[in-house]
Amino acid sequence: MARRPLPRILTDRAPLTRGRELARTAADGAGDIFHPLLTLSRGLRRLAVSAGQRWRATPQERRAPVCFLSGACILAVALAPYGPLLGLLAVMGAAAWAGRDRSPAPSGPGEAESARLRALYEALVPYFAGDGDPEPLYAYGGDWAAAFEAYTFDDDGRIAQLHLRYPAYFTDGEPAARARIEQVLHAKSGRGREYRFDWDEEANTLTLTVLEALPTDIVAQRFVTAPGETVLGFTDPESVQRTLPVTDGDVTWDEPPVVWRTGSRSSEPHLLVLGQPGSGTTTLLRSLALQALLHGDVLIIDGGGTGEFGALAGRAGVLGVESGPSGALATLAWAAQETERRLLVASRARQAGEPAPDDTRRPLWILADRPTALTHLAAAEGRDDPQRLLQVPLRHGRAAQVTVVVAEQFDSADLLSEPVRAHTRARVVLGSATPDEVGAVLGAEPHTTPTPVVPPGRGYARLGTGPVLRLQVPATPDPYDEATGEALRRAVLALLPERTVPAGERPAAGPVRMTKTFATPSTGQEAPGRTAEEPAQGAGPPAADATGPTGGAITVHGTVRAAGAEG
Repeated sequence: MARRPLPRILTDRAPLTRGRELARTAADGAGDIFHPLLTLSRGLRRLAVSAGQRWRATPQERRAPVCFLSGACILAVALAPYGPLLGLLAVMGAAAWAGRDRSPAPSGPGEAESARLRALYEALVPYFAGDGDPEPLYAYGGDWAAAFEAYTFDDDGRIAQLHLRYPAYFTDGEPAARARIEQVLHAKSGRGREYRFDWDEEANTLTLTVLEALPTDIVAQRFVTAPGETVLGFTDPESVQRTLPVTDGDVTWDEPPVVWRTGSRSSEPHLLVLGQPGSGTTTLLRSLALQALLHGDVLIIDGGGTGEFGALAGRAGVLGVESGPSGALATLAWAAQETERRLLVASRARQAGEPAPDDTRRPLWILADRPTALTHLAAAEGRDDPQRLLQVPLRHGRAAQVTVVVAEQFDSADLLSEPVRAHTRARVVLGSATPDEVGAVLGAEPHTTPTPVVPPGRGYARLGTGPVLRLQVPATPDPYDEATGEALRRAVLALLPERTVPAGERPAAGPVRMTKTFATPSTGQEAPGRTAEEPAQGAGPPAADATGPTGGAITVHGTVRAAGAEG
């Protein structure tokens, strides 16, 4: 005979757990609501007990005068204007004062917190103890309260901040010695969190602080910045001295940004971004492109060929989005010629005592995502390396208002050319990386402990010789990706410029002349220093299907010339 199962109410623990939580929540809410009444009732009870004790301690011969004086006072209060109200208020005030919580505030750590501090102190003894020290600050069985000057704990009982002293003979100037101490503190204070270590060599103190997670809900938007300023992301409030307003729907608050300054006065005019696959390098390039289009033109090289920049193709200000070796070579060759042209035009304007033309002062951004992939494809086709064409914009871009941003993955970082490494002094590392990897890219190790699992767009940034800052890139996904949420899609689409009319939809103006054309100035004479092949000012990059000087056609300035045709 089969056993009958017990009723579900006796076996299912979920309703019981939910019931306990609801009861606990209701009790806490009721305690908050009735707290004033509880305080007054406790005060009245204490006043009554005190009055009874005083009455019992009064001798028999004095009780009659006490009763007479008490009755006279009550009568005077009752007959006085607003007397009963004032008397009631006085009694309630006295009851509230007598019923306050008189339990002493807990001083010092609890038993569990003391055990945690003791374990941390014992773990630091092998590193801070010195042989021959007559009064060692760290010793087995020593007093941890003498070494730990200040400490705070979070709600879970784990260390949130710790300020400790260490002996003066500790080698705090050696990175290896510091790394050992930081590793011990990280392990004993709790893994899975991010810590910052502030070493004060002069005072022989170390401060450990648990860092809060950077906000990941900041979406792409128009940031309040000056021309030449670009927001890479956001960091800790104590790391920078500036905040920017950010919005999410109808809510606006301030966040500390990492601002990168470009242009002729910038000491770090170019940027290198490295990260693991899926760490957000392409997202950062997309965010930079949307900000650059507000004041300049953008040229995009998509070496990965995944179509992550498809939403920018054909937009106003986007000179081209190339993903093939031939198109990338032609576009970068134009970018190198444009950089040289801007330098020549600006030099002639300065020699003539005139301001530089507007087309030379409009910023030009070259965003190269995974250029090493195009290097491999170009080598397989017997073409030139596209990275070689970046040498001129990298070397002379600051004076020509040309900014180069290169994004690459860690596994292909060794394939980056020497000019890219030498001229990109602003660096960003995204994704999971060890302190050694971060230090190798940025030139200095971070003062925080990186966590093994980080959200997309999370990393570190260093601008030139500045400090290493934590960074969280604004959420800027591909709006054409099916996995993108509707709110993020609308936020990115709202920042895109208007779409220009494709070349195939323009009305035909007349027959095309298959002859070579030479750019000549308006005076009828060739400008000094200008060759016949030099493009005119303000020209855009060549068409993406250009095949080169050996065959096909190259579109330049709206005129098609046939390779090998006579002028």
